Amino acid sequence: MRPDSQSCGEALALDAPRAPAQTALMTLPRLDITGHALANTSRARMLCALMDGRAWTNKELAADAGITAQTASVHLRQLEAAGLIVQRRSGRCLYHRIAGPEVAGMLEHVAGLTPPDHLAQRQRSRAGALAPLRCCYNHLAGTIAVALCDALIAQGALRRNGEGMVARPSPLWRELGVVLPEAVGPVVAKPCLDWSERRDHLGGALGRAMLDHALSGGWMRPAGPRRGLRLTARGRAAVAVVIGPDAPELVDA
Repeated sequence: MRPDSQSCGEALALDAPRAPAQTALMTLPRLDITGHALANTSRARMLCALMDGRAWTNKELAADAGITAQTASVHLRQLEAAGLIVQRRSGRCLYHRIAGPEVAGMLEHVAGLTPPDHLAQRQRSRAGALAPLRCCYNHLAGTIAVALCDALIAQGALRRNGEGMVARPSPLWRELGVVLPEAVGPVVAKPCLDWSERRDHLGGALGRAMLDHALSGGWMRPAGPRRGLRLTARGRAAVAVVIGPDAPELVDA
């Protein structure tokens, strides 16, 4: 056997065992793609702006992130390639929005994991006007949303079940404009970790119903940053019914 043929055979023998490992690597989740998309301040700011659940143009997102429209276009292409946002054209304008509730939930959860609990006060300071009350894609978030979730648990309308929650019949749901489905078995409620409070607020279908009722009933109005909300007089009265004695301090925050 020629030396070069032997070397080739040895090389093939050495390479052969690597094939299964390479195949397994290709089937692993590409967390690096998502991580790279999130690892930029400007892209993170644009994603936070999109967390209000609405669609925004390139120029609007660029202004919010404090960058040029040309730079924003590059960042938005990266976010779209990572599957975090989608585009929609309407007339002459191209709009961008979060790809869906799964992406929004992931972003809110990742935001909640950033600093440890003992830095929660600093996180509230960073949140600024968003801390008391805001939209978390399609449900309420912030200090008031967490207090509502706590009150629902304390008064038996919600019960923790492992990492999740179960909704139970209660007149409090009617106060919040939520109609529990008449189904056999428990109504599963979805907790969502609040990134400024580091505690759960109510997400999922029940959280969406609460936000829809609050907006249609004039309980709150937009305030400050795009996701920010402020309670109206009607909203303060409605929230006080559920939260109880601690309501005045919270709703005036």
